Amino acid sequence: MNQFYYDAVTKMEEMGCDEEYIQGWQAGCLQNPMREEQRVNEAYEAGYADGEEKSTDNFGNWAK
Repeated sequence: MNQFYYDAVTKMEEMGCDEEYIQGWQAGCLQNPMREEQRVNEAYEAGYADGEEKSTDNFGNWAK
């Protein structure tokens, strides 16, 4: 597994980021298809967008 991906996921978990954001970020980063419409929420969509961009800038916005 890519070290950047591992470090980013570890950082999100340590920060206490929203689980939906983390799952979205992982899916976007790995270029998986987005969830079906009824299972998508704001946190997931934001994580997916950041993951596609390989961005770690918004983690703090989703931390508890």
